Amino acid sequence: MNLITATALVMGNIIGGGIFLLPASVAPFGTVSLLAFGVLTVGAVALALVFGRLAQRHPDTGGPYVYAREAFGDFAGFLSAWSYWTMTWVSNAALAVAAVGYVHVLFPGHASAGTDLAVALGALWLPALANFAGTRYVGAVQLVSTVLKFIPLLFIAVVGLFFFDPDNLGAFHEGGGSTVGGLSAAAAILLYSYVGVESAAMSAGEVRDPQRNVGRATVLGTVGAAVVYLLGTLAVFGTVAHTKLVHSTAPFSDAVNAMFGGRWGGTVVAAAAVISILGALNGWTLMSAQSPYAAAKDGLFPAPFLVKRRGVPTFGVLAAALLASALTVINYLIGAGGVFEILVLITTFSATVPYLLAAGAQIYFLLTGRRDKVRPARFARDLTLALVAFGFTFWLVAGAGQAAIYQGVLFLFAGILVYAVMAARRAGRERDAADAADPDVAADAPAAGSAPSAGALPADVA
Repeated sequence: MNLITATALVMGNIIGGGIFLLPASVAPFGTVSLLAFGVLTVGAVALALVFGRLAQRHPDTGGPYVYAREAFGDFAGFLSAWSYWTMTWVSNAALAVAAVGYVHVLFPGHASAGTDLAVALGALWLPALANFAGTRYVGAVQLVSTVLKFIPLLFIAVVGLFFFDPDNLGAFHEGGGSTVGGLSAAAAILLYSYVGVESAAMSAGEVRDPQRNVGRATVLGTVGAAVVYLLGTLAVFGTVAHTKLVHSTAPFSDAVNAMFGGRWGGTVVAAAAVISILGALNGWTLMSAQSPYAAAKDGLFPAPFLVKRRGVPTFGVLAAALLASALTVINYLIGAGGVFEILVLITTFSATVPYLLAAGAQIYFLLTGRRDKVRPARFARDLTLALVAFGFTFWLVAGAGQAAIYQGVLFLFAGILVYAVMAARRAGRERDAADAADPDVAADAPAAGSAPSAGALPADVA
């Protein structure tokens, strides 16, 4: 992937289907939510710059996993890979379910659960097929889908400014409480708008000239997404009356209808939403395979995740698609909405674990003064960016809520069992290799169950 397609990957992964409901979600807090968006954008750009710095030192597939393992060892690297992998395939199922609602707008009628399931599964497997074709096709699909979904969003954002009416904005801070409280409440909803900022770093091994282009793509993609977010939300705030916006289920459609009249806006926005979700699924399907691939190279994930064709870890793509499909089937056929909601909550926490570890890795590299990791002239600036990125990610954790943190931690700890099995297998392989390389050591070793000689200490204690 070149710089343009890598940037499209970042932008496409950051902006999924949520933007089409975002203005209505934050409208109850007033226009203070625009200020919250600005604050969050600063944190997201800082995180993007940190990923760019880390990618210059480690331009390898796996991104946050690679940085965490380099700084803190295998266990931290595994936790990063496990959390990220969990987040990707669970969120893919949620995106597929969200696509069904927009398809109903495009094709109204009496849909059945079977039809909805077929649409959701199609939304999962079409991007998977694009991934099987190779990174070149992934990049092409991502570029096309990004352009197609950004055209209507940018159109509304720019043209909406000409129809902007300040009387539609409502109060700066709606509801009771302080302005700071309103800012924090709005930020809690907006916090996950920038998940996906790591996409170029995660696929660094498949990006041309990654030491240069990963950082550029990460920053350009994040800033591009921020422009669309801010201008789009501002345009909707200024064209749809506040009293109507707080109850809107399709704010961008309402904005188009307010500007031009008629009811055709809903169809246009629904088409853009479907394209947006498919583009996001295309990128996130690739992301779901990259982290376990990098971990499998180090023996921390099962070996099948190493299978790779045309730059794409095909087994990882297949595994993620199957797991996401299973969740989707549970959602539609069994009707276990509670289970599905719990798993979606897990994604909100799981996304933050790799971010915290990556920001922590950058701080570690800076404070240890490793000359191969740090440019002294940039120390102050890089440390400030890393601290801001860490604070931003810590805010993400706080905004996830108690339920998300509780469920996420349980699922994170479940990965310890997987780590124990994989670590034991790797230790066995290393022991066998050492024995084969030096058979005299194996011959001189005491038999199993025999007691050590008096005064002898085990090697690890010594």
